[in-house]
Amino acid sequence: MITRSCFDLLNLLSLDEFQAVSRIPRAMTSDGILSDFETGPGSPPVRSPDRRIIVANQLPVRASRDEATGRWEFEWDEESLAWQLKDGLRPGAEAVYVGSLKVDVGVSDQEEVSRVLWDKFRCAPAFLPRDVHNMFYHGFCKHYLWPLFHYMLPLSPSQGRQFNRAQWQAYVTANRIFADKVMEVINPDDDYVWIQDYHLMVLPTFLRRRFHRIQVGFFLHSPFPSSEIYRTMPVRDEILRALLNCDLIGFHTFDYARHFLSCCSRMLV
Repeated sequence: MITRSCFDLLNLLSLDEFQAVSRIPRAMTSDGILSDFETGPGSPPVRSPDRRIIVANQLPVRASRDEATGRWEFEWDEESLAWQLKDGLRPGAEAVYVGSLKVDVGVSDQEEVSRVLWDKFRCAPAFLPRDVHNMFYHGFCKHYLWPLFHYMLPLSPSQGRQFNRAQWQAYVTANRIFADKVMEVINPDDDYVWIQDYHLMVLPTFLRRRFHRIQVGFFLHSPFPSSEIYRTMPVRDEILRALLNCDLIGFHTFDYARHFLSCCSRMLV
């Protein structure tokens, strides 16, 4: 079911029309398995590889550019949270990563960088314009969301951490760019999308809007505040409704989950 967040959030952007699921399973084969292809008598059921698309603000890859040759070099960042998540996947599952890089990549290099990262690392980089990245990451995420989620409310207007509408719009725009990148690599009937942390809390809306049967999970790697704190956000309803487009939402502790449920029951009508 598509929630009201599809309309509340997407009014901020000009988007294409809804796109229906492109492939619908046509045949029950055996053991309750639905196949996308016709199978003859005795044919084994056709199944897609077990894939998890892990979406995080940053890819688990270190990138550097040789100033002499101009060539980009990449290596796994084994300290990255997104990299370590693969240890929780069952044996044989393939991990595909969607996220941004920690370095700026010029427009002329983006196509080549994308090709190398996909071929060698199964990573799909999302390139954010510099002004969007600054307002999205350094503005709304770090300057506003992170302090609020950790109960660090501003004591006075001069102290900062005030809500900024332009930064919120940049947050929505960045989430849309991540969603477009997910659309480039996903098989919506078979893949599972696992979204990480508060940087991408409205991403489920964009994914659900395109593919209403998509399987989406979200995990928050920070506290979720009590309703008394959370209700101070002018966009509190939009974020809650966007998260409710997920099939599964994970929190570190029971208290954080309880706070989220309390916010939904008290603020959404």
